[in-house]
Amino acid sequence: MEVVLLERVEKLGQMGDVVKVKNGYARNYLLPQKKALRASKENLSIFETQRAQLEAENLKRREEAEKVGEKLDGEAVVIIRAASDSQQLYGSVSTQDIAKAITAAGFTVNRKQIVLDKVLKTLGLHDIKVRLHPEVTVGVVVNIARSNEEADIQARGESVEEVAEAKLDARDEAVINVFESTAEVDVEELKEVVEGETEDEK
Repeated sequence: MEVVLLERVEKLGQMGDVVKVKNGYARNYLLPQKKALRASKENLSIFETQRAQLEAENLKRREEAEKVGEKLDGEAVVIIRAASDSQQLYGSVSTQDIAKAITAAGFTVNRKQIVLDKVLKTLGLHDIKVRLHPEVTVGVVVNIARSNEEADIQARGESVEEVAEAKLDARDEAVINVFESTAEVDVEELKEVVEGETEDEK
């Protein structure tokens, strides 16, 4: 099916381009989302009469998106999830989850604006894209962790496992120090007791 694009569509064309697409893609996505019209003579003439208005509206939306994009670009959001020791999530993080986290951070986006190259199924920092407008895409970091403490560790660029091991080592060292200091006291007390008993025997 041939359609005329009413806005820029990635990997397809710019506003005003007449392109040939699969019927299902046109019927299920482009036409219902008002991203295109069937490329009939009547629709092409309608488009040409409305082109200036459509371009002006598109420019206004793009400028608004660019303003939001300046603030949103590079933003980091935290999503807390349960995961195994191998850092695999019990489930996955969806576009809906990411959109909610970004909205909670003060930006209004919906799940359709989140661009995921792959399903997020592991803990860690994930770079994702948010399409604010067909011509404006920004990057956001999604920090998936088991707790806010782990999220802070990941945000600093440290390994959660290494920090946990360091804490265990420090705890073990403290236990050993306490044991040694207790053992020293016990040895001294034992010496005093033994020496006292020896003197009594004399």
